[in-house]
Amino acid sequence: MLARTAQTPQALDHWYNAEIGEQSPKADKARRILEWALGDAGAQHQAEDFLGQQLAAAATADAQLTTVLDPDYPANLRMVPDAPPFLFHRGHLDISDARSIAVVGTREATADGRARAARMARGLSDAGIVIVSGLARGIDTVAHTTVLDCDHRTVAVIGAGIAAKVYPPENTPLADRIINGGGVVVSQFWPTDPPEQWRFPARNITMSGYTQGTVVIEASSTSGAKLQAQSARRHARTVFLLRSLATAQPWARQMIADARTELLRPQQLDLIEQQPADSELPLAVVEVADIDDVITRVADADAVRAAADLRHELVYAWPAA
Repeated sequence: MLARTAQTPQALDHWYNAEIGEQSPKADKARRILEWALGDAGAQHQAEDFLGQQLAAAATADAQLTTVLDPDYPANLRMVPDAPPFLFHRGHLDISDARSIAVVGTREATADGRARAARMARGLSDAGIVIVSGLARGIDTVAHTTVLDCDHRTVAVIGAGIAAKVYPPENTPLADRIINGGGVVVSQFWPTDPPEQWRFPARNITMSGYTQGTVVIEASSTSGAKLQAQSARRHARTVFLLRSLATAQPWARQMIADARTELLRPQQLDLIEQQPADSELPLAVVEVADIDDVITRVADADAVRAAADLRHELVYAWPAA
């Protein structure tokens, strides 16, 4: 909510007056908390002490802080309604990350799944697309490692604090290699937060928002990669499901079928009729037979940043009134 409603200093000033530019039960609850905290000096001192400890931990880990108020906050992420208000990161955020795709999948990857992940990560990164993944075992590890072997940039969005121990522990050298190779490790949590189970689904939501779309290589119906695909749909981002995944998993076939059904709705048909005859259909879920099925649907980084800037200008103009 803070990220949605306070992306300018002027909008943040409204929060300091317990004024939230949103009407919802969660906004009402946040408003009550703010009214209490703004009138309680002890609560404010306690919060300041906590923040000081967290910033010190981030500094010890050689991490930086970027908030939605900063121009280098990721352009794709700025446009989703559940973006985190801040990111701690080791390594630098880069404007090229606007042209990015997440490559994700199961931790228990098969040999075929690993080979497909490596082929996808290599093909996309060779095409100038930044590969984002979650530093988990299995598909994530293959995606990051393949990109680094090709001397390209990769981004790891993690499910713990930036100053906490890397999870899984065996990927500690991989995290360092990502940073030393010109990439970045990103966390939406307080720096000392441990890798608790609930943080990983939240991480998947942020990873979806960070990118233009998500490629799912191999995943069961209970996988975090499936959750990320669902998040990508809510974010109006393209979901790319490998044909091998659609063949093996009923949930993937159903997601593809649902997306095709949506194209038959009258409002969607009207939009399709306005498209040039030789343009790609605006599929929300794409069954991938070839890497070009992904590459041709990835926008230029400049276009993404321009869209983010325009949305920011339109949506957050209200505090200046």
